Amino acid sequence: MRSVLDINDLTVDEIDGLIAVAEDIMSDPDKYAHACDRKKLATLFFEPSTRTRLSFEAAMYELGGHVLSMSDAASSSASKGESVADTAAVVSSYADIIAMRHPKEGAPRVASMHATVPVINAGDGGHNHPTQTLADLLTIHKEKGRLGGLTIGFCGDLKFGRTVHSLINAMSRYPDVRVILISPEELKLPGYVKKEVLNKNKIPYVETKDLLEFMPELDILYMTRVQRERFFNEEDYLRLKDSYILTPDKLKTAKNDLSILHPLPRVNEISVAIDKDPRACYFKQVLYGKYMRMALILKLLGVDV
Repeated sequence: MRSVLDINDLTVDEIDGLIAVAEDIMSDPDKYAHACDRKKLATLFFEPSTRTRLSFEAAMYELGGHVLSMSDAASSSASKGESVADTAAVVSSYADIIAMRHPKEGAPRVASMHATVPVINAGDGGHNHPTQTLADLLTIHKEKGRLGGLTIGFCGDLKFGRTVHSLINAMSRYPDVRVILISPEELKLPGYVKKEVLNKNKIPYVETKDLLEFMPELDILYMTRVQRERFFNEEDYLRLKDSYILTPDKLKTAKNDLSILHPLPRVNEISVAIDKDPRACYFKQVLYGKYMRMALILKLLGVDV
């Protein structure tokens, strides 16, 4: 039995294999329509989510499986004080696989230690969100045809953005990747990510406060929301929330084949005027996320189609 709690739980070969399966599902969904007949996925979401929870549930339904859903911690036994460990042990009796989102970092890891079925981390605090990273990687692969040889700009909340940390981790394992880090001083990428990922893998990177400075060089622009829920101080959030707003005017110097990604939800950091720009990929990202979750469920359940 195997769980996926961090993007580093998957080798590069495994990630490439998941991308290949996801692309095969996209090309021939009927082939996979009964792959998980009689299998059950439990979605345990202790934190609000729309895309991730529905994406997991849609993925399981499209594989022919069933879903047991807990979308509100207040209506679960957690409100009575039940531990994550006990919840995981109990739910293992009902489901074949668990997807868990939790506000506390490390909670899915604790769950995996007590569950008797695979656990997928669907986001834990500001820590990890491996299936969003898989969605991002498939998007980049579909748009660029490769995952190496790219300059990728990360813009916005690089301090608390778990999607940013996970994607930097994943991209640093591919050749000839260059990273541009665009953020206000207070939301810079944490030092440990720079040291343990970028420096360790000899990935060239630049830190800047200016969104336009490196725009002409970017192959990918990964925009992020300044996350109100990660701030202890409302004043700091209000001061920083509009630091970067992408408008058509700011794309004037960008490449014609730039790909604009965003893990969503969007607040106002990307103008709706950009939605019709062919370079906008964030709604495709949502769809690709479903296919990658289908591929991951198949892998962890040992289903070979």
